[in-house]
Formats: sequence, C-alpha cells, structure tokens
Amino acid sequence: MASSDFWQRLSSSLALSAEWESGVSGGPTRSTRGTVKLWVFLDVLTVLIAAAVATIFNFHATAIDDVRGIWHGTLIYGRSMWTLLALVCGFAFTLVVTSRRMHLYTPARLTNFLHEQRLSAQACFTSGLLLTGTLYLVHGHDIPRSIVITTVLLVTVALGTRRLVYRVLLYRRFDRGLDTRNVLIVGTGPEAQALRHHLDSIKHLGYTFKGFIELPGSVCHLPTAPNDVVGTLDSLFQNARKQFVDEIFFAAPCERRIVQDVLEQARVHGVDLRMVPELYDGMPGGSAIEYIGQFPTMPLHRGEVPELGLLFKRVFDTVFSFLSLLALSPLLLAVAIAIKLDSPGPVFYTSERIGKKGMVFRCTKFRTMVRDADKRRAEIMHMNERDGVLFKVSNDPRITRLGRFLRKYSLDELPQFFNVLVGDMSIVGPRPPLAGEVRRYDLSHLRRLDVTPGITGLWQVQGRQDPSFDSYVSLDVTYIDNWSIWLDFKIIMRTIAVVFAGTGT
Repeated sequence: MASSDFWQRLSSSLALSAEWESGVSGGPTRSTRGTVKLWVFLDVLTVLIAAAVATIFNFHATAIDDVRGIWHGTLIYGRSMWTLLALVCGFAFTLVVTSRRMHLYTPARLTNFLHEQRLSAQACFTSGLLLTGTLYLVHGHDIPRSIVITTVLLVTVALGTRRLVYRVLLYRRFDRGLDTRNVLIVGTGPEAQALRHHLDSIKHLGYTFKGFIELPGSVCHLPTAPNDVVGTLDSLFQNARKQFVDEIFFAAPCERRIVQDVLEQARVHGVDLRMVPELYDGMPGGSAIEYIGQFPTMPLHRGEVPELGLLFKRVFDTVFSFLSLLALSPLLLAVAIAIKLDSPGPVFYTSERIGKKGMVFRCTKFRTMVRDADKRRAEIMHMNERDGVLFKVSNDPRITRLGRFLRKYSLDELPQFFNVLVGDMSIVGPRPPLAGEVRRYDLSHLRRLDVTPGITGLWQVQGRQDPSFDSYVSLDVTYIDNWSIWLDFKIIMRTIAVVFAGTGT
C-alpha cells in the first residue's frame, strides 16, 4: 500500500476522534499482561529520566554533579534525598494507576489516536496536580516548582511521542499484513454486514474479514456478495483453521445453547470469541464491554498470547540479523562474486513462500542451481527422496559445483537475514513452504503456519535427515507448543554446530 494511503488513514483516525469519545470499557482483548508490564516499566523509567533532566536543567549542573548531589544528599539543600525519591516514585505510581484506569494500556487497535493522546495528557496533568498537592502538604517550599513543571511537561511530551511512534509503526505493519487479526462473523443480517463494513473501512483497527457464517434457518442478506458466506456453524472451526482465524464475532440473534457450544469449541481451538451484547438475552451480566471502533462487543474467550516474549523475539531477530549482515558482509560479497564466476545466471534466487497465516512473501537465497532449474524440476521428480509433500534430491543434477559447497555449509541461506530484518521471517521457526506444498496440506498441517517462519528450526537441528513429512510437521508443532526464548537460543547454538559440521545437502 502506498505511503500516501497510510497517512490518509492516519488522518482519518484523527477525524473520527469525536465519534470515539466513549473510549474503551473493560480490560484488554487478549492476555496482554506481559505487554502491560512493559508499558508500565517504560512509564516509570520515563518519569525518572524526566525528573533527572529537569533537575539538571534547573541547577545548570552536569549529570556527574547531579549524581554526586544525590549520593551526598545535597541536591536540594536541607531536603532529604529519601523525600525527593519518594515524591518522584509517588508521581510515577500515580501516573501508572491513572493510566490504567483510563485504559491507556489496552491494545492500540481499540482506541483512537487523538483520544489516546488526550487521555495520556490528562493522566500526566492529573498526576502532576496530585504531586503539587503533596508538596503543599509536606511543606516542600524549598523544592523549585520549575522542576515539578518541567518534569510533568517532559513526561507528557515523552509519553505522547512514544505512543504516537508505536502507533505509526503498528499501522505500517498492518499495511504489510503483519499482526492483523483474521475474523469470521457469525450471521448474515444487517448487524453482521455493518460490522464487516466497519472493520473493512477502518483499516488501522487491524482486523481482516474472512467471511460470514450462516446460522441455521436464517435468510442470507448478501445478494451482492454471496461468496462472502464461507460456511455454516457445522463447519465453523474447519473454516477458522483454513483461514487462520484469530477471532469469531457473533453478530446475529442466536440461542444461548448454540453460543455455549461454540464457546467450548473456541477454548479447545484457541480462538477468541466475541458477541454484540444487544443481540442476546440471558447472557452473564457484569462482563466488560469493549468497543471495536464504534461497535460494543463482549469478549467471551481470550486466548493466551505471550506478547512480551514475542516482542522480545522480534527485537532479538532485528538486532541479530542486522549485526549478522554487518559482520558477514565481506563473506556475502565474496560468495556473490564466486557465484557470478561459477555459472551464468543471477546471484540471488527468489521464490514465493507462504509465511505466517498464509501470507505470501518473496524468500531470498544465494543461487545454488543452474538458471533453468525450476523448469527442469519435472525431469527429476522420480528421484525424490522424501515422502509426502516434501521434495529433496541429494545428488540433484541441477546443483552447480559451487552450489554444493554453499549448501553443505548452509551459506546459501545467509541472504534470508534480509527477510528477517523486514519481518517476513524469524531467526528460529518452521521453514517457509512453497505454495504448491501448502495446497497439499491437511487441516492439521496448517498448524505450522500459525507462527512466523524461520531460517532454522527444530527440524533443521534434530530431524534434518529424516525423510518423513509427518516427523517434519511433528517437530514444527512441538516447537510451536513449547516455544520459549530459551528454546530459540538452544536451537541457534545447535544450528551453529550443524553448520560447522557441514551436514547440509
């Protein structure tokens, strides 16, 4: 999507602020406790840094002088450092509590930009007023008010800027189809159509409509787009699996028994479930109402998502791939020159691969085969050494002399660090399959596409020589079900040993 379209949508979010004044009620849409802890930590850190900068600016001191003053307790004459630290910590605590009550730690997709900025400023100024009142009560006349005002203003600007930058980066990822949530809507009536239109028209909500589910005995109200009805309740979770659905919305009147049955299945399949509360009677009261744009919804089930761990994984991927490309740049240049000298054809080989949630991206490798290798594949299909979906030939006649060396030490995979850098791949994860392979997958095989594909993975270090496709999928699913940062580190260490052993083919 063009950059102008992105900024146009960002501007439209500003224009909708008046319509979104109701904000968000209730807790976060998913299990975001890890992310909330991160935002709280960043808020507290911002307060501490802002207070230090304001103090240095007020006394025209250097950072070293400031530290000495804190150490000797003479930063402000006659005022105990414990008192000053207590005031700063109290301000930070008040800011966190106020921000939480204003739902500033909910996912960005549930709030409007201007509404979020207004609440952020309100939380900062409210906490600042409480700090000023506390100074009056403890007779803190010797503490310069300029420090207090500067601290509050710096915190306000810093938090507003951080949230803006995060939202811009998030919108850009939505533009590329990353981090969006696929949804099915149960119902085909006016409410369902209005919800679908709402999700489609406000792209920065980060939802992708995948189809309607028709209820038994209902009349379809979609004469202009009949293909949007993808199934019935009987095939709801089969469609959810095929479409990599994250959430199901109930947007039509339905019996409580049916909703309960779907809820039980949603828990088993790990799919989030919501409903439009006005359309139901007898549902449990007291549940939190969350607004998806202007639509009030009631979350019935939320899957556990290790968001803090995934955020750390993405940061690690970015830093690791950047440093690897920087350190290996002479080797990359040498390999590129060698390929050019070895055989005619391009240096890089790119192919369309299937990534997370079925997203198509172009995977880049060093070319290790002759130029017309793809056209000659049919000639050697009878030599395939793998079973099922996989295709592998050890003595592939299409591989060049240099290509065998590159494959032996996995040097042909190095350009995939560029794919990691842009977010299409991760360092560790299931290998990205070809579209032709995915078309032959069973429903259970699609499980391996629930996560971002990787350069290396559990199969590469544990079952690389196993020809069984079932073993291939089993190891990928094992990795997904038992994922942790520590597991990624262990796989990376084992990958390094495998590369130096030269067991690639």
